[in-house]
Amino acid sequence: MVTKNNRPTVADIRAMKARGQKISMLYVTSLEEAAAANAAGVDMLSIEGRFFSAEMREAAGRCFVQVGLPYGPAGDLVSADDYLSAAYHFMRMGGDCFYCAASRDIQKTLCDNAVPVVAHVGLIPSQCTWTGGFKAVARTAESARAVWDHVKRLEAIGCFGAELEVVPDRIAELITRNTPMIMLGMGAGPHADAQYQFSEDVLGHTAGHRPRHAKTYRNFAAEFERLQRERIAAYREFIADVRTGAYPEPQHVVSITDEELSAFRASLDL
Repeated sequence: MVTKNNRPTVADIRAMKARGQKISMLYVTSLEEAAAANAAGVDMLSIEGRFFSAEMREAAGRCFVQVGLPYGPAGDLVSADDYLSAAYHFMRMGGDCFYCAASRDIQKTLCDNAVPVVAHVGLIPSQCTWTGGFKAVARTAESARAVWDHVKRLEAIGCFGAELEVVPDRIAELITRNTPMIMLGMGAGPHADAQYQFSEDVLGHTAGHRPRHAKTYRNFAAEFERLQRERIAAYREFIADVRTGAYPEPQHVVSITDEELSAFRASLDL
């Protein structure tokens, strides 16, 4: 089993930033994706709490894992104590840092208890109604200053990092170079500390809108479509075999000797 002694720590990730080493990061949802990311050498994984388990941690291997704490109408966490309890739960399972988009008071409670917190700045999906919906943020001096000030407030409470989503590349560069936090760039240009993509975008099976910053490396959608056709064909063949009696065949059934069958029949009052 992979332990903290042989996978990166917060200090290791900070050291990567200090020496200018670019960090690769993927959002994954399955054991297969986590295992593939580990085998490929991805630095960081983002895994929502609902997908995180001991098996996911094992599959992630040496990857540094950010566990997403649920937030908003779909989340079960309300108070700071709720978030702290959840963070400790996932920490015991092997989480390395914890995404939290809740209030700064809640984020500070986590930080005050030595929980490595990753916040969110720029386009924050769960709060995007305040910035005009799903669109780029910080394209004006005023908006950019708001993002800058947000970063500085997060620094002040002790956050480990922040997702920096859909902001101009030169704004991202200024922020990244002037904060000790690890800036996890998603649509923020080449200067963020990490380049963060969703596995489904990388593998080419995104359902619905695919963001502009997503880069696709394989066409899994076509493969999944092929597999679905094969599933349907196999199920139809199975149905036909059931209806004609071609299934089950002798090798699919359990046998009994003639003697035992006769003894059983004799025991029945038929």
